[in-house]
Amino acid sequence: MAFVTRQFVRSMSSSSSAAASAKKILVKHVTVIGGGLMGAGIAQVAAATGHTVVLVDQTEDILEKSRKGIEESLRKVAKKKFAENPKGADEFVAKTLSSVSTSTDAASVVHSTDLVVEAIVENLQMKNELFKRLDKFAAEHTIFASNTSSLQITSLANSTTRQDRFAGLHFFNPVPLMKLVEVIKTPMTSQKTFESLLDFSRALGKHPVACKDTPGFIVNRLLVPYLMEAVRLSERGEASKEDIDMAMKLGAGYPMGPFELLDYVGLDTTKFILDGWHEMDSKNPLFQPCPSLNKLVAEKKFGKKSGEGFYKYK
Repeated sequence: MAFVTRQFVRSMSSSSSAAASAKKILVKHVTVIGGGLMGAGIAQVAAATGHTVVLVDQTEDILEKSRKGIEESLRKVAKKKFAENPKGADEFVAKTLSSVSTSTDAASVVHSTDLVVEAIVENLQMKNELFKRLDKFAAEHTIFASNTSSLQITSLANSTTRQDRFAGLHFFNPVPLMKLVEVIKTPMTSQKTFESLLDFSRALGKHPVACKDTPGFIVNRLLVPYLMEAVRLSERGEASKEDIDMAMKLGAGYPMGPFELLDYVGLDTTKFILDGWHEMDSKNPLFQPCPSLNKLVAEKKFGKKSGEGFYKYK
């Protein structure tokens, strides 16, 4: 009987250890790579919800601009959140900013982080080189995530030795205002990693949705073909861009028409996404190149940011 009892205790102990090792990662320390609009926005919401954040970029000048941008955005948030309490607003801004530090050396800061979120330029080679290098310095438990909107997460994960601790974490611009986060699970992403990222997204006050590693995930997979079909409709001479925009605003209740939205997002950005998808699946009719889009991008007419796209902005 004693032998059976000892075996039972050992078995229970082993099961407890297995359960403990499968526990989700509670993300407290976050490293964000890339101080642009998306990276700064992710850093801001993480810091505002009690996380310790390190924001990383190539130069101190970039980081200084990022920090100023975060402070300006926080003051707008605080003005609404603490409309009747100016002192509380100042304290909120100061406390959040105190949780954000900056660095130009990613390798030196990832050793003590729970989560690395990459938000650099949409270039597969650059992202792969970054992840491959950081993989050597990050702690064993650290989760890697990419904020890419168009590249395959599996391809990025394969540049590391932690494919089970790698996933997509796609935020939307502007990050402080947009509630949605797409959490992308590759065939290699562990359930532990996936659930940890769902919990992290909720801790930021976001609403996570799950998606497999398919081109464009959910939103862009539906949105970009819709935008391109609007352009093709105009290219065929079946309706003007003005009437198409008006039809979708009044008929579908969309806040912006497809051409207005293309100009807002950036025609170069949309072309980059479409070209990447076409390269992955050249026979898919939804991913075919768009002549008028290509022409405008070749002429450096990228939309609102360049002053002209499908419409002129003066």
